[in-house]
Parts: sequence; structure tokens; C-alpha cells
Amino acid sequence: MNLNCWKSFNITKDLGSNRIYILSLMLGVLSFIFLYLPFAMIHQSHQVQDHGMLPVAIALFLLPTIHKLMHMIPLVLLHKRIRVRWKLKKGFLPTFSYRTFSSLSKRTSIIMALAPTLLLTIPGLITSYVFPGYYAYIILFTSVNIGLSFTDFICVRQFVRAPKQCIIENVKDGYDILIDKYKQ
Repeated sequence: MNLNCWKSFNITKDLGSNRIYILSLMLGVLSFIFLYLPFAMIHQSHQVQDHGMLPVAIALFLLPTIHKLMHMIPLVLLHKRIRVRWKLKKGFLPTFSYRTFSSLSKRTSIIMALAPTLLLTIPGLITSYVFPGYYAYIILFTSVNIGLSFTDFICVRQFVRAPKQCIIENVKDGYDILIDKYKQ
């Protein structure tokens, strides 16, 4: 198979890390506002349970790691080999990165990018309705997850625009969308 690169993109390089952080923060805050108001009206007769700031801080600290793990679930379920590298950021924050050993189809790449939204945001909305005593905290976590998903939405946009029979490779700094030279 003779592959040509249709498009390469690196979100951090294209948008800049400061712009990504600002837009992600704005998306998270806006999603909190738009989610909190309807749920506050639905649960107005219920008392919000308070267990202190420590459980909220721990959950918010772990949320980016859980978000990244959600990206890996579709890859594991589809039996794709992945390499995970753990490191400490700033000496004490555990973080990791992952890369696939093989190329992914367009459909698999879209599912992988949307996995945190499907596996965390939708159940978060359902549980905030089911557990009225904790809806404010669950909406907070859901909104932070939506903010973290900002770069995922940009990736999905690129993947959707790609040709139907493309192959997507996860390279060091971004993604390469490859097409077969003879199937153009």
C-alpha cells in the first residue's frame, strides 16, 4: 500500500497552548452555567449534601487522568496495542501519555476522541438527575470534563473532514491523516 499524507495537524502548534487553555476554560465555565441552571430548577426542593472541600479537590485532581484513561478504553476493547508512558510533571503530578503501535481507521479515531464525552459526560448528566443531593458536584465534574474535551472536539472535527478511506496515525506531536495514493 502506497500512502500519502493528506493532512498533518498538531493542535498545540496550530492554536497555541495559551489559546487552548483559555478556550477550554471558557467552554468549561459556560457548560457549568448552562448545565447548573436547569438542574437547579429541577432539584430546587432538595438539599445539596456537603462533605467538605477535600473530596472535591481529590476528584478534580484525578479527573484529567480519568479523562485520558477513557481515551484508551476503545483501543483496548478493539485489541489495539498501545504504549503508555508515565512521568511526574513538575516533580509531583503523575501524568501519562499513550501512543498506538498501529494506524487507526477514521471510525476508530472518532470513537477514541469522543470516548470521554460518551463515557463521562453523559453518565454525569444522568447521575446528576438521579442523585439530587450531589447534583452540584456532579455537574462541576461534568463541566470540567467538557472543558478537557475541547481538544478532542477539534480532533473529531479534523477526523470527520478527512476522506472516508483514510488511516490516522498518532505521531509524537499530533496526528497524520494518510490516504492510499491509488484510491484517491
